[in-house]
Amino acid sequence: MKQHNKLLLGFVLGVGFGLLAYYYLPAKQYPFMTTFSEVMTFIGAIFLRMIFMMVVPLILSALMLGTMELGKGAGLGKVAGRSLLFTILLSGTSVIIAVVLTNILRPGAGLDFDKAALASNAGVLSIQRNVAATQGKPWYQYIVDLLPQNPIDSAARAFSGEIVAVMVFALFFGWALSTVIKNDNHPTKQVLESIFQACMKIIGLAMMIAPYAIFGIVFNTAYRMGAGFLGNVAFYAFVVVLGLSIQFLIVYSLMIRVVARTSPLGFFAQCKEVYLYAFSTASSNATLPVALACADNILKLPPKISRFVLTIGASANQNGSALFEGVTVIFLAQVYGIDLSIGQQVIVVLMSMLAGVGTAGVPGGALPLIVVVMIQVGIPAEGIGLIIGVDRFLDMCRTTLNVAGDLVIAKLVTSTVDEGTLSRMREEPTTEDQPAAAA
Repeated sequence: MKQHNKLLLGFVLGVGFGLLAYYYLPAKQYPFMTTFSEVMTFIGAIFLRMIFMMVVPLILSALMLGTMELGKGAGLGKVAGRSLLFTILLSGTSVIIAVVLTNILRPGAGLDFDKAALASNAGVLSIQRNVAATQGKPWYQYIVDLLPQNPIDSAARAFSGEIVAVMVFALFFGWALSTVIKNDNHPTKQVLESIFQACMKIIGLAMMIAPYAIFGIVFNTAYRMGAGFLGNVAFYAFVVVLGLSIQFLIVYSLMIRVVARTSPLGFFAQCKEVYLYAFSTASSNATLPVALACADNILKLPPKISRFVLTIGASANQNGSALFEGVTVIFLAQVYGIDLSIGQQVIVVLMSMLAGVGTAGVPGGALPLIVVVMIQVGIPAEGIGLIIGVDRFLDMCRTTLNVAGDLVIAKLVTSTVDEGTLSRMREEPTTEDQPAAAA
């Protein structure tokens, strides 16, 4: 059985058995259910801890590598600047769409909770501590706090609100490395790539037990909550797909029409094979060769532009993942009854954009970074179990948007670069211009 089918089966069985136990095997009458629930908690906790322990090294290696690639393009001048501008613009738009849609439609609202238990929830207490700690701070202190005084200490306290400082450090350090490292085979870059690959290897190991962990997490959720959450999860998936559709059909179409002065329908039709491959594999990295071939042979974009934008975009332009992360965080806040302030939602927007840069271009690569954003705003990390069963389908959808965004940006950059620069870009690339293999 394929992995995504195992995940879906674990989710469905967890829901089914959890609901049966909720209605027919209450713990007060059947004490053995307490032990069974504890075993399910143990399995789920092992899975989550394996994911959590990779968050910091994954963020550091992925963000440094992504920023190094962006920084390397500084020699391209206008091309690099426009690539960064369009990446920020599209990522910001996608997360704003996520926040607005989720606040309007409120897919996580309406669940019944034990109010006393909710009041003592670790996430709620964390928010209260954060509010108490930030009261009385001058405005400039918020900006100063983004820069870690001790990056190692901030990494050690990443799950206590220091993760943003870690991400800022990674961005700065990655940029600095790009100015001193010119060789793709430099040992420092190889070390970072090895750390990234090792993180993904351990996450892959965690995914081997994921179906059982999903069963345990979802079983406990259904056993505690009954059938009330089922409609919310379906509604949540609808909101994610709706947001991705708005970004694709409206935002991308407007950018192609207004900036590139090209028919959106014609452009999308030319890229349909890339979209199909991205949807099937749910991996930006696996789709990269197909996207490069489409850019060169069908869209007729200058190779130096398309290879620069698409290679970086496989890890640094994940606005579909950023949208998904924004919807997920606010959905889970609604599920747990946590009312995020405007300031906290701004944090969600900014962190989702940053996390989009650090998201691995492989199936399930967004999950660890969603947990980071959740913890930053005080949402219980175990809430990720509510959506992990439907993540494969949503991963396929958001990967399609990620890859589509890379091609859109390549087209926009080509359309906005002057003819002189464009002529130089259309020259046949040399061996050293070939992109490094995507992580």
